[in-house]
Amino acid sequence: MWSRFVLLGCKAVEILAPRNRVGLASFCRNFRTMKIESSEFQSLFTPGLKGIAEIFDKENYELRIAGGAVRDLLSGIKPQDVDFATTATPSQMKEMFQAMGVRMINNRGEKHGTITARLHEENFEITTLRIDLHTDGRHAEVEFTTDWEKDAARRDLTINSMFLGLDGTLYDYFSGYNDLKNKNIRFVGEANQRIKEDFLRILRYFRFYGRIAEKPDDHDAQTLEAIKENAKGLAGISGERIWTELKKIIVGKYVNQLIHLMYELTVTDYIGLPVNGNLQEFDTVCKNVQNLFPKPMTILTSLLKVPCDLSKLDLRLKLSKDEKNLGLFLLKHRRDLTKASDTSMPLKPYQDFVLDAREASATSRIHELLKYQGEEQLLKEMQEWSMPFFPVTGHDLRQMGISSGKDIGPLLQQLREQWKKSDYQMNKEELLSYVKKA
Repeated sequence: MWSRFVLLGCKAVEILAPRNRVGLASFCRNFRTMKIESSEFQSLFTPGLKGIAEIFDKENYELRIAGGAVRDLLSGIKPQDVDFATTATPSQMKEMFQAMGVRMINNRGEKHGTITARLHEENFEITTLRIDLHTDGRHAEVEFTTDWEKDAARRDLTINSMFLGLDGTLYDYFSGYNDLKNKNIRFVGEANQRIKEDFLRILRYFRFYGRIAEKPDDHDAQTLEAIKENAKGLAGISGERIWTELKKIIVGKYVNQLIHLMYELTVTDYIGLPVNGNLQEFDTVCKNVQNLFPKPMTILTSLLKVPCDLSKLDLRLKLSKDEKNLGLFLLKHRRDLTKASDTSMPLKPYQDFVLDAREASATSRIHELLKYQGEEQLLKEMQEWSMPFFPVTGHDLRQMGISSGKDIGPLLQQLREQWKKSDYQMNKEELLSYVKKA
């Protein structure tokens, strides 16, 4: 007798099969299947996907949705990116697509078994089922297979190891759906083995924990031990890959608890974070930024004590120019640029800074500073504020007979200061009359 499963936001349909079917029990001890019909799933069937599906069906190669898109669909979310897996090899896919006149792009993935086809202005990334022959913690030597369970077994977490047929049939070999329902984050098989295959999976564990888990500290002890034992392997992972995962951890749930845990497990020693991170400041900022949607760099800067910490972080993670500049700005101004003591104009120091900076990025940096400081109301006001236009130009001063360039600059700055003191209310005539008096 088959069990009926209830989907998150989806309609579950019972799949019936003979109970005594040969080989069913041995196929996979944890194998579960069911069929889903949801609006999110149906919305994926664009003309492009229908065309791709017809090609694979005609050539008798199986095509399924893989990984994160399945997880999202089971959660009632329409996935932003959809990856596909197939029993066809890259050469077989190329032959099919060429015969049907389907364009292929981005051939860099071909050596890993991935072909990207473009049909009806859509890209479809399709990867041949694989098994790992050899891994070194960063890269894997793979062999193609037609065994879906073996491909699922090489994936990182159970919630990412499921496949979804284009008829809506779910293929779940490692109880990923149960883990998703129960908010459990587990590695497929042995945690120690999965991590040794790719040490970046340590950070992926924390990232998905912050996304899926229901409690901040519901970790399996053996999983944490495996992470601690293998943390040093992260030293060999590129900074770009680490930063991609770390940014998602930082803006996810339970970031406060997860970063503390990463320090306890020595993970932070190998990913660029300061050895003696300012955890007290970090705790404060994590509370400040709740529901304010800060940039990852805004939260991360709270761990840094001095600009040298940022330089080391940049060296390891290869920060973008904007990220580094935001970090430097917050380090410099998080203490000295605060709301005015005059309660009638608390935003004035921030507004003056933007006007004096005269650069496009100044406003967004002030927004991040206000988040860092937990000034939610001031942030709302600052987001609604329109920068006023300073009404006097050098041309106005020259028309008044001030011809020397060395005089115009300082005089404009004096007028700007008067204008700021007036709360940006003085008009051109009033400011120029101030020049005449002077």
